[in-house]
Amino acid sequence: MVSVPEAFADGLVGRCGDAGRRWLEALPALVEQLCDRWRVELLEERTLYGDNNLVFPVQRANEGCMLKVCWPEHDITHEAKALLAWNGHGAVRLLDASPDDGALLLERLDAGRSLVDVELFCAAEVAGNLIRRLTIPAPAGFRPLSEVATQIAETVGPRQNALGRPLPPRWVDLAAQLAHDLAADAGADLVHADLHYANILAGTRQSWLAIDPRAVAGDPEHSVPELMWTRLDDAEDPTAIRTLLATLVRAGDLDPDKAKTWTIVRAVDYWLWGLGAGFTEDPARCHRLLDTLTQ
Repeated sequence: MVSVPEAFADGLVGRCGDAGRRWLEALPALVEQLCDRWRVELLEERTLYGDNNLVFPVQRANEGCMLKVCWPEHDITHEAKALLAWNGHGAVRLLDASPDDGALLLERLDAGRSLVDVELFCAAEVAGNLIRRLTIPAPAGFRPLSEVATQIAETVGPRQNALGRPLPPRWVDLAAQLAHDLAADAGADLVHADLHYANILAGTRQSWLAIDPRAVAGDPEHSVPELMWTRLDDAEDPTAIRTLLATLVRAGDLDPDKAKTWTIVRAVDYWLWGLGAGFTEDPARCHRLLDTLTQ
C-alpha cells in the first residue's frame, strides 16, 4: 500500500494544481511497476519526503533499500550520474535508476540520524572529510561552476536594485567582483552543490554518507557555504564562525582563500534569494556571516 504523507500531497497540489493531483493519483501504479521491475517489496514503514520527492522503504532479498520517486519536473538524471560516478565513496550507493520515471533505488541509510544532531565542530570535521572524498574529476555533462559564478556576478546588482537595495552595497559589489574572479578559475571536479548537515546521514557500510546531490563541476570549496550558514546559530560569536570555516577547510584539505571567497559570494546570492522568497532567518544568518568574514 503506497502511503503519501498529507503534507507532501498538500504542498505539491498547492504548487502544481491539477498536474500534481494527477501525478499523485498515478503514483501507486508507478511504485508497483518499479517494485516489480527491481524485485523489491514495499515495507509498511513511514514514507519520507522532500519538496519534490517521496522515499519509500523497500526490501530486496535480505537487503534494505530506499525507493526514491520524484515529481516529473525534478530531473534526476544528473543526480543518478553523480551517484554512479561516486560509486558509494562518500555518498549513498545507487543500486538502480529509471530517469524516465524519476526513480532511484538507493542503499538504505538511517534517516533518523544526520549531522544536524552532532556537535557542530565534530559535524564539520565529518562534512569536510566528505567534501574531500567526493572530490573526483567530473564526468562530462555537469553544469560548470564558471557559469554559475558568472551568473552571480552579472545578477547580484540588478537583484539588489529590484529589492530596493536591502544589502549593504559594499557587500554586493564585493560579491560581484569575487564571483567574476571565481569564474576565471572555477575548477573541474564533481561537486555536491547541496551539502548541508541534514543531507549527511549515518550508514552501516560507512559511518556517514551524503545524499540528494545537486551536482556541478568545479571547485570543491563551493560546498563550504551551506555548511557555514545552515548551523550558524550554533556558532556563538565571530571567533566560532572563523573556527568553523577553518575546521571545514582543514578537514577537507581545501584552499582557504577559495573557501572564504565562495562563502562570501554564495552568502550574498542566498541572502538576496531568501529576501525574494520571503525568508527571515536565513538572511539574518547571511548578514552575520558576511559581517564576520569581511572584517
